[in-house]
Amino acid sequence: MKLATLDNGTRDGALVIVRRDNAVWTWATDIAPSLQAALDNWDAVAPQLQARFSALQDGSRQPDGDTATARFHSPLPRAYEWIDGSAYINHVALVRKARNAEMPATLKTDPLVYQGGSGTFLRPTDPITFESEDFGIDFESEVAVILGDTPRRTAAADAGQFVRLLMIVNDVTLRNLIPDELAKGFGFFVAKPSTAFAPFAITPDELGGAWQDLRIHLPLKTHYNGSLFGDPEAGPEMHFGFGELIQHITKTRALTAGTIIGSGTVSNEDVSRGSSCLAEKRMLEKINTGTMTTPFMRFGDTVQIEMFNAAGESLFGQIRQTVQRG
Repeated sequence: MKLATLDNGTRDGALVIVRRDNAVWTWATDIAPSLQAALDNWDAVAPQLQARFSALQDGSRQPDGDTATARFHSPLPRAYEWIDGSAYINHVALVRKARNAEMPATLKTDPLVYQGGSGTFLRPTDPITFESEDFGIDFESEVAVILGDTPRRTAAADAGQFVRLLMIVNDVTLRNLIPDELAKGFGFFVAKPSTAFAPFAITPDELGGAWQDLRIHLPLKTHYNGSLFGDPEAGPEMHFGFGELIQHITKTRALTAGTIIGSGTVSNEDVSRGSSCLAEKRMLEKINTGTMTTPFMRFGDTVQIEMFNAAGESLFGQIRQTVQRG
């Protein structure tokens, strides 16, 4: 099924169900007022949500509105936790080279994660606003999962039962603020501003055979200023699947329903697939020519991120953002 959150002026928005073709929606607030409320009581409400989704599909439930005129928030306008990984080894290696940083000795055995800010997610079409282009504004196209209550020390093999929904992400990064932060030895903070998610969250069964080994085996398309920037495959080169990420993160703590885990920037070794962020393209330029020529985002630049199934249907809707002076 496909769920979304209408922006109704409240912090958590109003839960709606979206038809598989993304054309129309219907209310679900009588089942659960918000997506977080649904996640808190998933075993009880998920069958009701699924039944209404099926009714919307077969026409026995009439839609309450068109998606084209709806104002959607990110599926979770805020979350208890937003934990982002860096599961694509190719991306980690290239960006580390860009920072002249050594590769971690445990690069292929121990996932990299950081805990991002989760109190203020952006809407899928909100502008990316900063006062200066000098921050090194970059997009990062990723995939993500939303978890139910997940116990401490969850094994990778058992993690799938806790994955409730899937999403796609623009994890905005301010590249020029990273070096000074990391030099302090205490991780990211100001370099990682508010994140945006595409409007629709889907259950894993919507992917059919493209959901394998807790990885999404489909290309993630990014258009930058109207041109295709990259469409790398999200599945095969995700070195750490969501199972391994969940196992790592739950080593010392349990996770609450509504926790979001990101994959990190989707990346392939095949350069013909393009990239999912500007930093990666810049590093490839440096390797090939000795000089980074692609600038980071400037005011007026646009980014669109979307994923399609094998039939060409948009699964999550589109992230569509413009950089503005703010």
